[in-house]
Amino acid sequence: MRHFLLFVGGLIAGIVLLMNLGPMLLLGISVWLLYLIFKQFMKTTSTLSKIGWVILGLIVLSIGVSNIYAVIGIAAGFALYWIYQNWNGDDPVVPPYTENDNDDPFTNFETEWRELSNKKI
Repeated sequence: MRHFLLFVGGLIAGIVLLMNLGPMLLLGISVWLLYLIFKQFMKTTSTLSKIGWVILGLIVLSIGVSNIYAVIGIAAGFALYWIYQNWNGDDPVVPPYTENDNDDPFTNFETEWRELSNKKI
């Protein structure tokens, strides 16, 4: 049942990722262009060219903001990665309790007392 649910979740995440590949690509390109525009803005000394870089930056920023729903595709990619990592993972099983695993001094005292009480003198 666990593998079936992981398969269905992976199928849904894969479809969402494929549907958002275009917006994800445009978002990545717009972030990269904004970085380049910011670097050129910081290099320039002329006021007129700074205004031009700001206008160009606002145009590219509007392209990036219009593709902000590509974050859903990024989340689907993380979901696919998580499903891939957990596909062969076993269900977490609590190991059986043994008295020697506990370092609590009171538990150790009670264990020792029980052993001493059971010995025949």
